[in-house]
Amino acid sequence: MTSIQAVTYPIDFNEKGYDSLSTLISKNNYSTIFILVDDNTFTDCYPRFISLLATDKKIEVIQIDAGEVHKNIETCVGVWNAMTELGADRKSLLITLGGGVITDLGGFVASTFKRGIDFVNIPTTLLSMVDASVGGKTGVDLGVLKNQIGLFANPEMVLLDPEYLQTLCSREIRSGTAEIIKYGMTHDVHLYNEIKNNASLNIVDLIPRSIEIKNDVVLEDPKEHGVRKALNWGHTIGHGIESYFLESEAKERLTHGEAIAIGIICESYISSKLLGFPADKVADVKNTILTIYGKTPILTDDFLPILNFMKHDKKNIGGEINFVLLEEFEKFKINCKVSNELIQESLKYYTS
Repeated sequence: MTSIQAVTYPIDFNEKGYDSLSTLISKNNYSTIFILVDDNTFTDCYPRFISLLATDKKIEVIQIDAGEVHKNIETCVGVWNAMTELGADRKSLLITLGGGVITDLGGFVASTFKRGIDFVNIPTTLLSMVDASVGGKTGVDLGVLKNQIGLFANPEMVLLDPEYLQTLCSREIRSGTAEIIKYGMTHDVHLYNEIKNNASLNIVDLIPRSIEIKNDVVLEDPKEHGVRKALNWGHTIGHGIESYFLESEAKERLTHGEAIAIGIICESYISSKLLGFPADKVADVKNTILTIYGKTPILTDDFLPILNFMKHDKKNIGGEINFVLLEEFEKFKINCKVSNELIQESLKYYTS
């Protein structure tokens, strides 16, 4: 896999990534290396990582509880305190080894500790490889409201090692696949068709192209003022569903990708009503996603609470919910206004 150059940092793969990381550490003469892991990645990924890291620098491991429910300021305070007690200074390096929670939270921790220390992202899930670790977004949730607190900050590098995907269950692979479907619908329909038509697909083969798409968009619009909003396809409704299911004691928590997949179906339906996205393609998208993810029970009584969570979406301006919608595959329109009635109609379409 060929390296990809982001705005200020490289995205390196496999052995070259470990060589680049060792060179980075040596060149910058970091005082201490902190490695942020969760319960899962400490057991499943840390042994491989530490065996391939070539450095004689002092290494400290900070472990947090796994799961989106711990992606909050309280966890950050715990990490900041641990780093302080372990003698972290402005010449320390934080390496995030984990999925989207670890890379988002770890980047935020590093970017705010002593007004900012260097960090490196090593994503270990498909979701974080194709999305969370690339693009310079860091942050944590506010209660169950997704990514409400954060800032833009770039890592020194991203290291992608697909071997870490061997540690994942099939549900986590499906979660990351939703982001690749998003890229396929908004930027390169080949990705969508590969997922739809190739039963023996090795999802690793789609990772480089997915990262290229996200990186190209971020290079054009780093702070999400324009075209980068297209990367929120499926996320406006999807985040509302994810937050609602996270908050409700009566609901089983969804993975990020499961919620986004529902959002893609709903927003495809809305696109057909407002922008003429072809009805046969809406049906095809619904069939493809339900084949992969099955159907999540969403009741009519759930519609209004989901809508209320959507009102906190970061893209909203002046209290209005902003959508990215499709006119056609690879042809999107940003800042679309959608009525509450049509949003609920789209949820009904999903459940029908």
